[in-house]
Amino acid sequence: MKIKIMSIISDDSTDFKKVDINSKNPVTKPETLDCDRNFENCIRPKSFDAYIGQSALKETLKITIAAAKKREQPLDHLLFYGPPGLGKTTLAGVIAEQMGVEIKITSAPALERPRDIIGILMSLQGGEILFIDEIHRLNKVAEEILYPAMEDFFLDMTTGKAQTVKTLRIPLPKFTLIGATTKAGALSGPLRDRFGIIHRLEFYTDDELAQVVKRTAGILNIDIDEGGAYAIASRSRGTPRIANRLVKRVADFALVKADGKITKPVANDALDTLKIDKCGLDTTDRGLLKLIIEKYNGGPVGIETLAAALGEDVRTLEDVCEPYLLQAGLLQRTPRGRKVTQSAYEHLGYKNYTAQQNLF
Repeated sequence: MKIKIMSIISDDSTDFKKVDINSKNPVTKPETLDCDRNFENCIRPKSFDAYIGQSALKETLKITIAAAKKREQPLDHLLFYGPPGLGKTTLAGVIAEQMGVEIKITSAPALERPRDIIGILMSLQGGEILFIDEIHRLNKVAEEILYPAMEDFFLDMTTGKAQTVKTLRIPLPKFTLIGATTKAGALSGPLRDRFGIIHRLEFYTDDELAQVVKRTAGILNIDIDEGGAYAIASRSRGTPRIANRLVKRVADFALVKADGKITKPVANDALDTLKIDKCGLDTTDRGLLKLIIEKYNGGPVGIETLAAALGEDVRTLEDVCEPYLLQAGLLQRTPRGRKVTQSAYEHLGYKNYTAQQNLF
């Protein structure tokens, strides 16, 4: 399976060109790449049938796309939010494929100057899709430029200086903006309200992740059975990105330590070697829970105290560790701090949960 990759860059005149990101020549045609060199794009599905999971969202989008095609109009602006690795970027690509239009992909931190967002908007053709990842990190100037572009399809600009300043209102072709964010609450109200369709992506079930694992293994020509797929799925924290990463790691283990086929025993041995337990917890996750249990009697304890004790950044604990621990029911947030649950005691093999609670 081969795909084409294009990137968008701008020079000082805000002209955009198609660029082969793997070529030394900055202005060339896109190059076809294979899966070994471009793993992420190789395994991305191109249709709703190939896109696994998010069933309710897919049905809604199918209806929305069919209606837009009948009206012969672009889609409303869409906002996808949810934990990282659930397929927001992939879903944007599927939508573009189903609409039969081009998609231009960028991220909010890359749009530092007004001319960056202006250049992209002026390069759009009618019906095209602009995808902005981590849209909650847009700076204020870029965000305000987007307001009239999203609502009225106009670009407001000024020319001249002092008394010669003139305001220009440049029409833009109708386009669709798809924003993706892991922090929907960090978006400003005016920006969030301009999205006509807002959806949250949910964590995947083990059955859905097993399908993801088998699909990825098939694309990469990896031999895997049903038990091996479910073993990897059960330790992937409900996240396809983690499942895809583990497929490659377990395949390496199977190639060296076994006969090359991923079975349930081989997958379990490989994941145990990687220190990923049966709930998908890694060394940092277990260290956090054990610290609260052993040093702070199960909590509650403040996040700053935990970060200092573990030698980790507060944001790392809040953004990387806590979301899954909370979703798995192993950790609680209370007004006084973090607190482990009975499930955490049982998972880590502690027998004295009741005794610890009686201390309070």
